[in-house]
Amino acid sequence: MNDSDSLALAKSLLDQVLPATDVSQWREKTPLLGALPDFDSMAMVALITMVEDSMGVIVSDSDIRAEDFETLGSVAAWIEQLKS
Repeated sequence: MNDSDSLALAKSLLDQVLPATDVSQWREKTPLLGALPDFDSMAMVALITMVEDSMGVIVSDSDIRAEDFETLGSVAAWIEQLKS
């Protein structure tokens, strides 16, 4: 998986986590945490679970930092990190 694959995966998963939100025009710098009312702690848990399921990884508490959920790009970078 390369950076563009991680970005596409992040966008796809967020589209599922936030069904009432149109993510089609989102870019790397699109703000999430603190900017979208629907992107709350429950949405973050759903996203983490979906990442685990789609990548076949287990995300430990030490792998979760708030700054990894600030933008679409930071979520993609976090996904990229998990694969290594």
